[in-house]
This record gives sequence, C-alpha cells and structure tokens, in this order.
Amino acid sequence: MTNADGQSPRERYRDQVRAEIKQHAWEQIATAGVPALSLNAIAKQVGMSGPALYRYFASRDDLITALIRDAYRSLADTVRAAFDGGADLAGLAVTIRDWARSDPQRYFLIYGTPVPGYHAPEDTTAISSEVMAVLLEACRAIPVNSPETPFDKHLDGHRDWAGDDPAPSATLHRALAFWTRLHGVLSLELAGHFTGMKFDPDLLISDELDDLTTR
Repeated sequence: MTNADGQSPRERYRDQVRAEIKQHAWEQIATAGVPALSLNAIAKQVGMSGPALYRYFASRDDLITALIRDAYRSLADTVRAAFDGGADLAGLAVTIRDWARSDPQRYFLIYGTPVPGYHAPEDTTAISSEVMAVLLEACRAIPVNSPETPFDKHLDGHRDWAGDDPAPSATLHRALAFWTRLHGVLSLELAGHFTGMKFDPDLLISDELDDLTTR
C-alpha cells in the first residue's frame, strides 16, 4: 500500500528515521562542529546500533552530503521565493543574511572551512548554482554605469560558472562582487569578528550594496 505521494509505509519510515538522524547530526555540529560528527553517538541517540544506522547512511561522508544538500536546497528555495516575491538585489542580501543568521552552523557547513578529507559530489554544486542564477537575474535589472574593467574582459572567456545565462560580463562581475562581498561580511559577522569593533554590520552591508548597485 502507498500513500498519496506514492510512498510505501516502509519508505515513509525510512524517511522519518533519516530525518531524525540528520536532526541529531545538526545538534552535534552546533555543539562541537563537523569534525566531531559521530555516527556511533547518533546511533545511540536514536536507539539503534552503529551497524543499523549504516543502513540509512552508508558513511559519515554520506551523512555530511545529505546535510549539505539540505542546506543548499533550503537556501536556494528561500532565495528563489524572495526574488519571485519581488525582492531586488538589496532584498536578496537581507534574505540571505536572515537565512544565515537563523542557523550559523548550517551556513558554515556550506560556506565555511572545508571539512578535512571530505569531497562533495557534483550535484551539490548544481544546487548551489541555483542561488547564483537568481543573483544574475537580479543583477540584470541594474544598469551598468561604469567603464569595462580588465576583470569584465576576463569574464568574457571564463563564464562557464554562469551556465547558459546570456548576461554581459559586467553583469556577471556585479553578481560575483555581490556574492563575495556579502559572504565576506557574513562570515566575519557570524564568527564574531565584529563584536569588539562595535560598529553596525547593517550599515556596512548597506554601504556595500549601494556601491554595488551604482557601479
């Protein structure tokens, strides 16, 4: 017997157990970071043996991959929904920042220091590219007012990362600048590096966006 979404009871149970395992994994990461992630400890928390847990995630890397996919999927869907709801580039900055601040460990899993010994499969990169696709759409709505730069010219021959997007190189440059500046500020903010400096990160981001959108 299957339900309305075509899943059998066994498949639903498997999905529920996988979700519970991932929740405990996030709790471990929040407490001690990704390097301390332990499948045996999670197995005890969900009331099963270590070997039994491997029926749901074949390895620690398999579990990390699932967490990364979920994080990218959440961010991509959040950014797309904001843009479709009328958010401009500044609005997308607020959306991404709110998403990051709501769960800093989730943010650092995908944009922080790489996990030692871990190599993400290519499909995670495909999900992350959805975020850049939305940023490119938002940047196309902003007129380019500055002369062409050496990096603009360089991007004419180095635009594979943008997929099939036909945007001119200056627009690609703006999207990249938005992406690097925003994540630079966010990474420093979430890691607490602004705490002792006692300035308002909101105003810093606002100034960065003003510079980007008038370029």
